[in-house]
Formats: sequence, structure tokens, C-alpha cells
Amino acid sequence: MSKTGRTNPRRRPSRRNRPNRRITVYSERRGVPDLRKLGRAVIAAAMAEAEAQALAAGSEEEERDHDD
Repeated sequence: MSKTGRTNPRRRPSRRNRPNRRITVYSERRGVPDLRKLGRAVIAAAMAEAEAQALAAGSEEEERDHDD
């Protein structure tokens, strides 16, 4: 804001000028979860984490080899 209190018309309007919005979320009851799909997702996440750890451990070993 300027010293005179006027706003710049080229500037994006502030959040104070926007109306409040209320967002409501409702839960939805579902049936039995697909355990096969859930199991595959957990296994894929564990494999990705193990691969990331192996890559991190491999890069640490390379740094130690170069330091000698």
C-alpha cells in the first residue's frame, strides 16, 4: 500500500477482498477393502524404499572409495 492509502490497480487483489468459503467434507461408507490391491501397494512402497536405501548406501561407499 502506498503512503496515501490507495491501492495499485495493477496489483493482484489481496485475500481480504475475497469472500469466505466454507468447505464441507462428508465420509462415504464403503464395503470390504480390496486386500490384494492394498497388499501390492504396500509391497511396492517397501521395494521402492529398499531401492532408495540401497542407492544411498552405494553412493556413500563410492564417496569413501574416492576419499582414499
